[in-house]
Amino acid sequence: MFDKLSFIEQRYGQLCAEVSDPAVIADQQRFRALCKEQSDITPIVEKYREYKAAKETAEEAREMLNDTLDKEFRDLVQSEYDESREKITQYEEALRVLLLPKDPNDDKSVIVEIRGGAGGDEAALFAGDLLRMYSMYAETKRWRVETLNMNATELGGIKEVSFEINGTGAYSRLKYESGVHRVQRIPSTESGGRIHTSTVTVAVLPEVEEVEVDIGANDLRIDVFRAGGPGGQCVNTTDSAVRITHVPTGLVVSCQDEKSQLKNKDKAMKILRSRLYELMQSRQNAEIAEQRKNQVGTGDRSERIRTYNFPQGRVSDHRIGLTLHKLDAVLNGALDEVIDALTTYYQAEKLKGELQ
Repeated sequence: MFDKLSFIEQRYGQLCAEVSDPAVIADQQRFRALCKEQSDITPIVEKYREYKAAKETAEEAREMLNDTLDKEFRDLVQSEYDESREKITQYEEALRVLLLPKDPNDDKSVIVEIRGGAGGDEAALFAGDLLRMYSMYAETKRWRVETLNMNATELGGIKEVSFEINGTGAYSRLKYESGVHRVQRIPSTESGGRIHTSTVTVAVLPEVEEVEVDIGANDLRIDVFRAGGPGGQCVNTTDSAVRITHVPTGLVVSCQDEKSQLKNKDKAMKILRSRLYELMQSRQNAEIAEQRKNQVGTGDRSERIRTYNFPQGRVSDHRIGLTLHKLDAVLNGALDEVIDALTTYYQAEKLKGELQ
């Protein structure tokens, strides 16, 4: 591990020199690539330097303890030595995590798809609550949210919605949100005061560029139709809505939010590329299923990952056994405590896999 850290530190020095070179700055493509590499390894280098400083302090304190010292000064040096040793252990653990292979999608923006599941109108209403929750969370991160497609209900709920969250690192923070979200509450339509259980499906897809997914012109069937709203009302009188079918896989994407057929097609293609990319990844993961089957929780959409219990005011994530009595705060976008716990858990699981 330390040979690797030493090499990374040397590489960091080279990168600092290269990104200051006028010839490199003039080549914008190379300059951006080097800046990204520098940015990626900066946290590792900073933590490694903190580790080396703690190690040097511990070594100096150890040498002083071998000398004849008065009791008061010896206690002070012993305290400094113990503190440095504790820091060294913490830094070593942090460095092991930082050296884990990085998910290549972590820096990407995301496309989030939310669909009402079991529970009818109540599920659709909760889908709207989750859309608001993720939108408010994105706002705290200063990420931009853009609706790609939405199918609303007459009661103000959402049957399904696809939206983009545009911001560096969005996927790294939201990738563990994929799965079945369960809500337990008394629906506004329930006169008897009984608690109902409904479910909503969330899928978080990394946004991909055209070059990352090869889609042949003959692989697509594109249909246009008139956009419709709740209750079948006609939103406009032109065939602006677009439905794209990817023939080889059978994936179908519809988009009707824009009045322009071209804009709807662009949005539909953006969703299709992300779904195809996810499909490709799923197939790759299936090939290494033996390696992954010991990992708890894969983020698959079929898993029930979280429960939002309104009578008790709690949120429970079933994958890591986390329960917070902060339901209102979470639904208002305060997701960091949940996401941090999930990230720490999956990093630990990954680290165990690396060490086996």
